[in-house]
Amino acid sequence: MIDPYNDFISEGGKVWDRLKGVAEANKCVPHMMQVLDAARKAELRVFYALHRRYRPGDYETWKYIAPVQKAAWSRKTFEYGTWGGEIRSEFAPQPGDIVALEHWCSSGFANTDLDLQLKTHGIHRLIVMGLIAHTCVEATVRYAAELGYQVTLVRDATADYSDEEMHAALDINIPNYASAIVTADEVVDLVSRDALE
Repeated sequence: MIDPYNDFISEGGKVWDRLKGVAEANKCVPHMMQVLDAARKAELRVFYALHRRYRPGDYETWKYIAPVQKAAWSRKTFEYGTWGGEIRSEFAPQPGDIVALEHWCSSGFANTDLDLQLKTHGIHRLIVMGLIAHTCVEATVRYAAELGYQVTLVRDATADYSDEEMHAALDINIPNYASAIVTADEVVDLVSRDALE
């Protein structure tokens, strides 16, 4: 689960107006909930890869800053201690879920303990969903492939600023790294069947 923050997926969030069109068209939030519920029913371990929540002083002294970080800084996206920087309530971690250290740029793996947490729990197959398709989702899927994980991406449990960016991520870039790109219905069916076996 990548970045289910209020700022991304809740009405009134700092970035919601930019994502709303695509997110509502593909029913991103209900599909994320559908997959999360199925994963929990199947007793799959849930991992959270969360973006750094902005705190004063985060970037002011940095010599080099990526454009995506500059944008987070200027908007104070996911500001720590604010509603926007909280995980949307339906997606709050439950006992047994693993919340990795926050990532600073886009990949849930870079400069975090996500790889360690997955390996120490014996996990090598990932189902990835969350926000945003062409940044954090794509970067996390790419890095996972580099580390040897088998990745399944849930295409209608992610969103982006535009259909073009969704297309670039889901139809051009991510197919080079994910073993499968499926719908929420497909992954729920697979997870449910595996739980029965």
